[in-house]
Amino acid sequence: MLSTIKAIVPENLIFLAQKTPKIPVAIVCAHHASAIESAKQACDLNLIEPIFIGEKTLIEKETANINWSIENYTIIHCDNNEEAAIAGSELARDNKIKVIIKGNLHTDILMRIYLKKEFRLIERKRLSHIWHMTTSQNSKPIFITDGALNVAPRTDVKMHILNNAIDFAKKINISKPRVAILSGTEDPIESMPSSMEAKEIMERAKKENIDAYVHGPLAFDNAVSPEAAKIKKIQNEVAGQADILLVPNLETGNALSKIMVYFMGACAAGFIVGGKVPVVVTSRADNAASRLASIAASIIAAH
Repeated sequence: MLSTIKAIVPENLIFLAQKTPKIPVAIVCAHHASAIESAKQACDLNLIEPIFIGEKTLIEKETANINWSIENYTIIHCDNNEEAAIAGSELARDNKIKVIIKGNLHTDILMRIYLKKEFRLIERKRLSHIWHMTTSQNSKPIFITDGALNVAPRTDVKMHILNNAIDFAKKINISKPRVAILSGTEDPIESMPSSMEAKEIMERAKKENIDAYVHGPLAFDNAVSPEAAKIKKIQNEVAGQADILLVPNLETGNALSKIMVYFMGACAAGFIVGGKVPVVVTSRADNAASRLASIAASIIAAH
């Protein structure tokens, strides 16, 4: 049964995002109803100063549909998706925006352009996706990473994913995040490669003095349920109280986040970090709360 609970934008995300009002953002291929609606919501909350990129007549049509006058904002006309992605990347390169928001184009087109060396948007970090998940019953967020960008990351890449998530958690005032490295078991066993990798990541985190509690492997129940951890006699700083779930692969993270959305009514704020500017890559199927929350989270990540 799908949940009928309405997703709610976390107040803390809006509060923190409003500390830097009217941040300049580019909306790439903005000629889509959901992109326009979420942009207006963000403008009404004084969060963004949008630059609309895409087919001008279609952008103006969509804004007119919701009676939103955008005559004081910039529109950059582009005839196709690739041109629009290039225009957004150029604005980021030239320090004219601090966030890119995906509109009506495929994520792979946008990110392929974003990754081109000529735009100098990638430095020493690896890009990764973070979901900031909250429910109406519990406003305390849980982060899922990476469930949308890196499909089957190697251990070295997972260390980047780990650090990206910890950096963001600190920006929303979690001073020492608790990270569970997920597998299908709490014991490292050779027949389950993800459990062995989880142990390796934990050991590397300790060796590199990462400022977080990092433990793995942990199964999902042991990571989030104090009762499950107690029953299984798992005692460490993370078990039962994880802030961040570092998943073994994209399929796991994608499934977890969508289970929370469709069965629990969760608000999923999703964005890509690790580059010069964060990228909001919401889906056309995402609810309005998730789209607005994603914009707010990306603004926080940008600072």
